[in-house]
Amino acid sequence: MPSEATCAEAVAERIAHPLQHWPLRSIRADEPAGVSKQALIGRFKAQLGRLGADLIEVGSVAEIPAALANYVAANVADDAAGLARIRMGSDAFLAALPWSSTSGLEIATGKAEAADVIGVSRAIAGVAETGTLVLVSGADNPVTLGYLPETHIVVLEAGAIVASYEEAMQSVLVATGGRMPRTVNLITGASRTGDIGGKIVMGAHGPRRVAVVLWAA
Repeated sequence: MPSEATCAEAVAERIAHPLQHWPLRSIRADEPAGVSKQALIGRFKAQLGRLGADLIEVGSVAEIPAALANYVAANVADDAAGLARIRMGSDAFLAALPWSSTSGLEIATGKAEAADVIGVSRAIAGVAETGTLVLVSGADNPVTLGYLPETHIVVLEAGAIVASYEEAMQSVLVATGGRMPRTVNLITGASRTGDIGGKIVMGAHGPRRVAVVLWAA
């Protein structure tokens, strides 16, 4: 068995010289070669349905604010002022959306606060085989947005859906310039537990509701 000093050296070496490429393979033995992007998107959407996550499909970036506002109006109670406040980080893509053209929403930025009901994040990738969303930590998309508010809405480009976790990690490396961020969050449906009496309880350790805004480039 390696000594503690040897293990420490190996860890230091890996941190100093991280892997730049992850293996691109599917963990499914029955995954056929050359699966089309449309097939991956279809599988991803099917898995979202199985997980109980809501799907909001839009045809363009410009439609995202209105679609999000409609979803919030139908599923999340507005506050006393008649506006639904959504909290998001400093993500440049989200900030550039035409929020001013949509009524009914109040936009707040920064880390989630105790009073926040809706958090909005942008995912780097989606994993077709499990319906998992892949998010990276940082001021652009604070981790708290996916844990503190009861509703978490995640914006994902359809073209970013991949077959497996291995490919998703490659997408993260590409998005972050080749270095793994401090935290990568893999979100597979809303938070739930069956620890007490075998009864499923939603929102045990995070949001009770997860919705995905899926847009096509």
